[in-house]
Order: sequence, then C-alpha cells, then structure tokens
Amino acid sequence: MRTILHVDMDAFFASVELAVHPEWRGRPVIVGAGPDERGVVSTCSYEARKFGVRSAMPSRTAWKLCPHAVFVEPHMELYKEVSDRAFETFENFSPFVEGVSIDEAFLDITGTAHLFGSAAALGEALRAEVRKVCRVTCSVGIAPNRLLAKIGSEENKPDGLSVMPFDPAEIARFLAPKPVTVLWGVGRKTAETLKRFGMTTCGALQQCDGAVLERILGRAAAAALKEHAFGRADDRVYFEPGDEKSVSREHTFAVDETAREAVREKLLALVEDVGMRFRRKERRAKTAKLKLRDASFSTISRQMRFPAPSRDDIAFRKAALALFDAAWPPEETRRSGERAARLVGFGVADIAGPEDAPAVGDLFGNMPDADREKREKLSAALDALREKGLLG
Repeated sequence: MRTILHVDMDAFFASVELAVHPEWRGRPVIVGAGPDERGVVSTCSYEARKFGVRSAMPSRTAWKLCPHAVFVEPHMELYKEVSDRAFETFENFSPFVEGVSIDEAFLDITGTAHLFGSAAALGEALRAEVRKVCRVTCSVGIAPNRLLAKIGSEENKPDGLSVMPFDPAEIARFLAPKPVTVLWGVGRKTAETLKRFGMTTCGALQQCDGAVLERILGRAAAAALKEHAFGRADDRVYFEPGDEKSVSREHTFAVDETAREAVREKLLALVEDVGMRFRRKERRAKTAKLKLRDASFSTISRQMRFPAPSRDDIAFRKAALALFDAAWPPEETRRSGERAARLVGFGVADIAGPEDAPAVGDLFGNMPDADREKREKLSAALDALREKGLLG
C-alpha cells in the first residue's frame, strides 16, 4: 500500500502578500482587480472569506461585502518565486513530486516516511519547513491514495494536518457521513441530480445499487463514483524526473470537463506557464508532449518533434494544439457523459542547450527560420507582462 501526501498552500496569493505586509495581518485581504475595476477576485484571506468573499467573484461585489478590505493587485512574479521555493522544499521530503498547480502538489512518501519516524511526522516536518522557508502556511493530507489525501488536506484548513484511515472498512465509515461533493466528479449539477434520488452523502452512494446509479449517471460516471464513495482511487503520483530533462504542467479539473473548448482553453493556459518556466534558462526543447486523462483514469499521451529546437510561445502553442486536435478532433461530437477530461497536461522535453540553437544564418544570409528571433523576443516581452500580473 502506498502513502500519498497532498499539500495545499493556504490562501496562497493572499498569504504571500501578508508575508510581505505583516501590518495587514488580521485584516481582510483581497487579491485581484480593484473595487472600482472590471475584474474578479483571484483569492482572498480567510478573514475576507468570513464576509462571503470568494475566488472568481467580481471585485465590485467583494467590495460591497467587505468594503474595509485591503485590495491588492496580483504580483505573479513574487508568487512564482515563493512557489518555486515551496516545491524545492517538497523535494526534500520525496523525490516523487507532482505539481498540480502553483500552490498544490501530491507527493509519494511511501519510501521516505520511515526517515522521519512516521508519515505524520514527515507531514509536520514539511509544514514547518514550508513555514520557515516561504513564510506562509500549508495544509497536508496523508492517505493511501490521491482522492483521500486531497480530502484530508481540506479537513483541518488552514494550517493543519490530517492522517486519513488506511483500512478499507475504516475509510468507508469515515466517508459515509460526508457530503457527496467531497468526491471527485461531483459538481453542482451532479449533486443536484443525486439529491433528487435521495443521495446526499457518500454513505448513500455506498448503499446504492450499481445498476440504479448507472441509470442515473451513465456507466462510466457511476462506476467511478461508486469506487470513490468507498475511498478507492488512483494511488500514483505522476511526476516528471529531473527538471533538466523536461518541463511540464498539468491541471486536474474539480469536476470532469465535457466541453472540448474548456479543456482546450485550460491547455493553452498550461502552455503559457510551461513557456514562462522554460525560458528562465537559456535552452530549447526538441519535443512537445500532451496528456489527457478521462474520468476512468485512462490516459492518452501524445508527443511530436518541433521542426527545430524551440522556446517561444508560438511554437509551443502550435504543437500543443496539433496534439490536442489529434487526441480530441474538433469535428468529433459526443453525447453528454461519454467523454470527459479529468486532467490535461502539456510539457516539453529533449532539452537542448544554447550550443544547439538553430543557425542564425549562413554565408549567403539565408535564415532557416527568419521569424525565430522575433518570436523569442515577443515571448520574453509577454513573460515580463505576465510576471507583473498584467496578462492573464
């Protein structure tokens, strides 16, 4: 049995701002657009959440709920620096780290927990080290699989640690009174559908006949949800060994996404993030990779070679979209529930150093890629704007 740790930074952007501005401690802090601007809340401190402020809420609405809050524009460069320090810290506790987002990761600590005496001791040591190195707090869940570890990290937020049950019978008892919304794949619409049939808790799902659940949700969704209600889920950490060998980012949807365009949009956001991180060093990639995982955890992995070693956004986007169109064709239509993306990821690999850059030109002034330098300069300029939070 594996031991998986999920770490989630607490109100990350707001916490970083509070580390820089300790005079704001105790006050509601809202990161995002200003109260007189057209924009939304990126995140907010727990003090602001008490007034009903939430992420993605229009900033003007947040101001009406909490007019005495400190509104601060995002400082993405600062957040990324703190995130990088946090992920470096995670690697001190396990070589198997899967970044889910800028402030969230899974670690496989099966082989390292004994070095600290127990999994719980490792979790506490990790939390203490993050607090020391990053000056922010995090919450940790430890469990035999990803789903339970994720639920555990939410149990004692903020700044807490939960060790979940590992025995199957104890897991089922623990989950039984929990609302169905704690499970992956249960969003608002699914929860409303289940409620109409009297199923509001995991215990109700455990007791529900599989054939009945299949008629309500469809075969794939019903099978996955039944497993999750008993706490049975994927126990792997999908990590990329060695930053020098590849740079990649993945996104796991809170609810399985059936809209192709929504998955495509998230993929393009990941491409931007990969590009920014990749260009922090003078290097180029020879290969682009795409990962798609569905509700049943079946994974499609595709890759392609760049025409020449590349580092610019245009080349990365072009490759990502070509791979995505091959994995999920634009003309393909699907009935509701038949195809849903659980995870989308993009990465670049086969990294080449500066010495492997494409030739600038030959004796006759011919350019193998006349626009390459312009594209790379444009990408660098866009990176600078994103670092300042001026681009989404």
